[in-house]
Amino acid sequence: MRKLDKIYEGKAKILYTTEDPDLLIQYFKDDATAFNAQKKGTILEKGVMNNQIATKIFENLTSVGVETHFVKHLNEREMLVKKVEIVPIEVIIRNRAAGSLCRVLGLTEGLQLACPTLEFCYKNDSLGDPLINEYHIRALGLATDEEMKTITKMAFAINEHLKKFFLDLKIELIDFKLEFGRYKGDIILADEISPDTCRLWEVGTGNKLDKDRFRRDLGNVEDAYKEVLRRVTK
Repeated sequence: MRKLDKIYEGKAKILYTTEDPDLLIQYFKDDATAFNAQKKGTILEKGVMNNQIATKIFENLTSVGVETHFVKHLNEREMLVKKVEIVPIEVIIRNRAAGSLCRVLGLTEGLQLACPTLEFCYKNDSLGDPLINEYHIRALGLATDEEMKTITKMAFAINEHLKKFFLDLKIELIDFKLEFGRYKGDIILADEISPDTCRLWEVGTGNKLDKDRFRRDLGNVEDAYKEVLRRVTK
């Protein structure tokens, strides 16, 4: 599949058109950002590692019936994906308290939540991706009620599957971000699932194996990503 025009460049990925109007090439960058791009840097070979990790996770989710934009792995930094219309909502699932949930609600990091929680954020960098609810979504016309029912159902189902997927690798899925898109009338999973978009803690040690190592200057960032890659692809 030949790469043609660049149509989008985000913080972590670039999208290119192909000869097929329904398919894009998604390129993974080494750039790293945090705190709504207030902190910027580079994680060596992050794009290579995230491409492989996301590929394995998308393949695993596809095997249990989750519809995703993933088509196939192309090379070390690129995957072929379906061209979707991204729903401008970030969907966050939390299993333990971490990050902004601790800051906003005064919770202790690592607190086991009584049930998984679901948050929605408006995808708008200039506003800092603010928290919104289903009334905002309906009022702004970001998605229909039926689409939000589908997104919510898919998000919780993906969480249950990925919790077990990672636990089998001795990793606990603390929280993660999902993005969805419209494709030929259906809502499907898009973007990526990787240490960039998940909080992943090693079972037994609590060692952080995700982008928090970059956010919080914990060091050994590349080693953490490599460890997730090793476990996901073994």
